[in-house]
Amino acid sequence: MKKRDCRIAEMLARQKKHVSFHTPGHKRAGTDITELSYSDDLSSPRGVIKTAEEEIARILGAERSFILTDGSTSGVYAMLAALRAAGCKRIAVPTFSHISVQNGCRLLGLATVPVVQNRERGVPVQPSEAELARAVSEADALLLTSPDYYGNFPPLAAAREICQTAGKPLAIDGAHGGHLHFTSLHAGKYADLWVDGVHKSLPAMTQGAVVSAKSVRFSGLLAESVKLFRTSSPSYPIMASVEYAVKYPRNEKIEHAAEALKARVLAYPNGDWTKLLVPFGTQADAAQRALESRGVYAEFNDGNYLCFYLSPCTKARELKKLERLLRGLPRESVRENVACEAYGCEFLRGDRKE
Repeated sequence: MKKRDCRIAEMLARQKKHVSFHTPGHKRAGTDITELSYSDDLSSPRGVIKTAEEEIARILGAERSFILTDGSTSGVYAMLAALRAAGCKRIAVPTFSHISVQNGCRLLGLATVPVVQNRERGVPVQPSEAELARAVSEADALLLTSPDYYGNFPPLAAAREICQTAGKPLAIDGAHGGHLHFTSLHAGKYADLWVDGVHKSLPAMTQGAVVSAKSVRFSGLLAESVKLFRTSSPSYPIMASVEYAVKYPRNEKIEHAAEALKARVLAYPNGDWTKLLVPFGTQADAAQRALESRGVYAEFNDGNYLCFYLSPCTKARELKKLERLLRGLPRESVRENVACEAYGCEFLRGDRKE
């Protein structure tokens, strides 16, 4: 990708040396700057940031998209605030939603209608169509997680139809699905409002994310709500990295290699190539220690599975090393009663601490 394709990065690269009588306090010329005459303003974009957000919206299939430097959490809060402004008071929320969903509802005074999720193979599975229909009938809007931390997807087309028939909005927390905009599984193909957490599965800096709206109606509400939750001092390097990540080309070679590796190591059969879940059961802690002693760190250990989080930047040689090390590690059957939240998994029940 050429530098000129990333508007914010190109603007920063053109920066001239100057004396810094402005924040930040390190006083060094570079990419970490504040709002200056040439740098545009995220809270009221008129220049390169406006152009970047418009191009991101086109890529994601949105009416409007908003760059976030505060992570997907601020995007979830903004979606909930937009739903509240649209008159929604009760939000149908799956049991294993991220804690930001629960906190956002509490913060905004929104009631939650639980959407029941069960466990299979020790993993929380996505809600059924029947359960979604029941919950939507008792709520004003539906907020799904797609994909979840285990790489599972809800029945997206059915959810869209259920909400459309009921005349109720669908929001999607796609914090772990930023890499999916090339595919039919992307949240933007189904939701009225959605978050792409691009730093998790695309080459963006930590805290980089995007929140988007499909229609003019919700884009106006979202434009107002993002102002409530975004920092007034956004990081320009993070902004530039978000634009770069959304525009990053698809790496189908590593996608195919990942799917092939899943089959060879008998990984959990999910639908997301970026989440390689290897079952270890009671041997999970020992496997984690053994891998870390060889310099390999997994995304999480939930007491059953080790999750290895991939991205378009993952190298084929790294997958080969991982496969070689996995081959010699003992495994036991997974247990159904192990609570994933006890092991640092991000998708938590509302009554647990992040």
